[in-house]
Amino acid sequence: MSPGSGQRFWDNDMHSSGDGGAGVSLSPLMTAKTFGDLPGWGDDDHLPAFEAFRRSAFHVLTKPYRSGALGVAFGAFAEVYAQAREAPPQDATQARAFFERYFVPMLVRAESGAGLVTGFYEPEVEASPVRTEHFTVPLLSRPADLADVDDANRPAGMDPYLAFAGRTTDGLAEYFDRGAIERGALDGQGLEIAWLADKVDAFFIHVQGAARLAMTDGRLCRVTYAAKSGQRFTGPGKVLSEAGEIPLAEVTMQSIRAWFKAHPERIDEILWRNRSYIFFREADVADASLGPIAAAKVPLTPGRSVAVDRLLHTFGTPFHIDAPTLTAFDKKPFRRLMIAQDTGSAITGPARGDLFAGSGDAAGEIAGVVRNAADFYALVPRALAGG
Repeated sequence: MSPGSGQRFWDNDMHSSGDGGAGVSLSPLMTAKTFGDLPGWGDDDHLPAFEAFRRSAFHVLTKPYRSGALGVAFGAFAEVYAQAREAPPQDATQARAFFERYFVPMLVRAESGAGLVTGFYEPEVEASPVRTEHFTVPLLSRPADLADVDDANRPAGMDPYLAFAGRTTDGLAEYFDRGAIERGALDGQGLEIAWLADKVDAFFIHVQGAARLAMTDGRLCRVTYAAKSGQRFTGPGKVLSEAGEIPLAEVTMQSIRAWFKAHPERIDEILWRNRSYIFFREADVADASLGPIAAAKVPLTPGRSVAVDRLLHTFGTPFHIDAPTLTAFDKKPFRRLMIAQDTGSAITGPARGDLFAGSGDAAGEIAGVVRNAADFYALVPRALAGG
């Protein structure tokens, strides 16, 4: 909402305005292909991907998506979005025909090396609406003194990376970091949304940017990203590998958790190296089969939504992703049609994606091991591709 369980565990945390893209040509990084060139295209079930795509088709009636710099103009989707809303396919065969009729596949070349996929998910943990002896770790809402920062209001000398800052009597200043907040810098403001039992669980909720909370009063709630303290993220996997605690090739969410379990006295030492802190807001769980509403403003679909570089790509774009060494999803080589519906600060580059695995522990086991080479085929509207 961000190797192993996602680049989010290495060096990022959380996870559109529109334009028509007039006058923008397709990037030379994109090469036209045929659907016959796409490995596994004929074996996929395209109906779940269509259903995810259709959610974006309805959202854009409210607010269009911004066109990405690779030239896939949002305006070129007008006809296909209209067809998706008005005449949806009824089965997998019709869904495949829909994509083949309205799109041309384009191989997206990485700027260097191979393309890469990682994974993310929505954790589900037990939580209490009040602090108890057992539930002592809070998830916090956005503080009133946290301000958005951009080039229009950034004070001279402030780190240009910072997108948030604190309001003070002397103007905007860098906000409290993770260590300061966890030591009590925001205590007494009533920001606590819920309380968890485990600090490591809370941290990984920060990493993913959302969570389902099984409340002790019987409710199922959701928290999702609202803002952050602003500092750069430093992933615990990176810290532990550089310290020689876990070999880099073995860094996964599971290995990080196991290390923390074996070294509880060092949890704060490692986690406070990550100065970034995430604030949340409450959200409904309207459909338990879907994930949280993400950057493209639609609920994420497990196994069909992908986070991409939003500066390069246009939300709503379908991507056929070929990652033959990835088998964590269904014990078969990963060759699926995905829809671009999220982003993340470490999801950078034209052939880079973060696959949404779903919600709960089983999804976490999948997301936690995904770090695989992949080829990306963007499906570009025929109106734009000249097809």
